Parts: sequence; structure tokens; C-alpha cells
Amino acid sequence: MFGSAMAFGLMAIAIRYATRYVPTQEVAFFRNGFGLLALLPMLLRPGHAPLRTQQLPRYFVRSAIGLASMLCGFWAIGHLPLAQAISLSYSTPLFVTLAAVLWLGEKVRFRRWAAVIAGFIGVLVIVRPGSNGFAAGSLIAVLAALLSALVAIQIKQLTRVDGPDTVVFYTYVFWVPLSLVPALFVWVWPSAIAWAWLVATGVLGTAGQLLWTRALKLGEVSALTPISFTQLPLVTLLGWLLFDQALDRWTVIGALIILGSNAYIAHREAVLARRAATQSPSAAAKPIE
Repeated sequence: MFGSAMAFGLMAIAIRYATRYVPTQEVAFFRNGFGLLALLPMLLRPGHAPLRTQQLPRYFVRSAIGLASMLCGFWAIGHLPLAQAISLSYSTPLFVTLAAVLWLGEKVRFRRWAAVIAGFIGVLVIVRPGSNGFAAGSLIAVLAALLSALVAIQIKQLTRVDGPDTVVFYTYVFWVPLSLVPALFVWVWPSAIAWAWLVATGVLGTAGQLLWTRALKLGEVSALTPISFTQLPLVTLLGWLLFDQALDRWTVIGALIILGSNAYIAHREAVLARRAATQSPSAAAKPIE
């Protein structure tokens, strides 16, 4: 998980540099294209399970929403202070909880609702609507988190049938042509230095995704979530060193609230999952009445 956080943090830096040379839409296309190229040798190696699916329409919808989230997130990284853009991206689990209730009918009790409300207070602290420090661009970062939450719910549905590698593969298969369409309207041929940053964006993004999925397979979410937060201090430090971005106190306060809320939500989900696992054997042992 630490490796994943570092990869995603460095990808944000690569995106920031890449958007200096080419439009956001083009950055997204090359991130997906180079990401797919980095992924193919692992997924198509001899002995790997066949990547078959009967859910292509669902993958198209998931990829379209994911691309919209990516474009909003990349724009935020390229135009907002990095610490603010990354902090707001951590509001995704808050929207996931809401979407799980509305979409999947999951039951959320008082303590998790309190954590979600606290998290949204943290979002408001960073965005500060109605104040002199409010920037409309911060709402694009919030929109990216909302759309990312919808994608997370769709991935949960897709993985009930397909394996994680299949989900990643078909996501990229749709992402590449879908992201090419908006890129063509603003196309700028990349310079040599731009190519370097675009390749880095794709490779680091794919590495981060692969490390993240394997971390979740090996460890508990409640233990891994705090480790994923190390992306924020890395990006904040590099934003200060490379782009002379001062750290805003409201971003610090809001980020701490959001991260604390996320950590508690992950902890509660792990507790409930363990409780369900310990109760299920005894329930299965009960005689049929």
C-alpha cells in the first residue's frame, strides 16, 4: 500500500508537469494508452487466466463515468494547489457510503453516518464556499470524487462475476478509445519532454493500481487505509519543493478531518466484516427450523 501511495503521488507530479505542455484531455488519453501498454505483458503472459466477460455494456458505462472522473481529477491536479486537489480526492469514500445506501441498499448505522458527516465538514473547510478563499475550480475536484465513488460501486458489482484483472483490463480497453475522442478536439503534438511526463503518468498510474489491488488482497482495509494517506504529505512536500506552493492552513485542517473520517469508516467496515465472518459458521451450524 505504501508503494501504491508513492506511485499515485508521483503520478500526480507527472500530471502537473504534463499539463504544462498538452491539454488535460490529451494527458488522460496518453495516461490510459501507456497504462494499457504497461499492463498487457502481465495480463497476457502464458498461464494467465483468460480475460473473458459477459458484462461489456456495464464496462462501457463504468469506463465512461471513470473517464469523466479522471478528466475532472486531472484538471484539478493541473490547476489547483496539489495538496488541495489530493485532499479533496480523499472524499471519495464518503460519497461511496452514500452511494452504497442509495444504490445497493446497504444499511449504515449512526457511527458511520457521523463519520461521513464529519468528512463532509472537512470538505467544506477546504472549499470554503462563500468566503474570499473560495475557488470554483475546487468543485471540479469534488465532482471527480463523486464520480469516482460511482465507479467504486460499479466495480463492486462487476467483481461479483469477473476477477480483478479482468475488470482492470476491460476498463483500459474502453478507456483508450473513449479518451481519444475529447483529446482529438484539443490535440497538441507533444514535445520530447512532454512525452517523458506522459509515459511516466501511464506507468506510475498502472503500477499504483496493481499495487493497490494486491495490498487489499493481502491485508485488511482498516490497517491499509492510513498507509494510503502517505500520498498527501508526499505530494504536499513535492508541491512546495517543485512548484513553490505554500500549504494553506484550511487545507491542512480539512484534510485531517477527511482522513480521520476515512480511517474510522475503514475501521468500522473491517469490524463489521470480521463480525459477519465469525457469526456465519455458527449460523450455518444451526438446524433448519
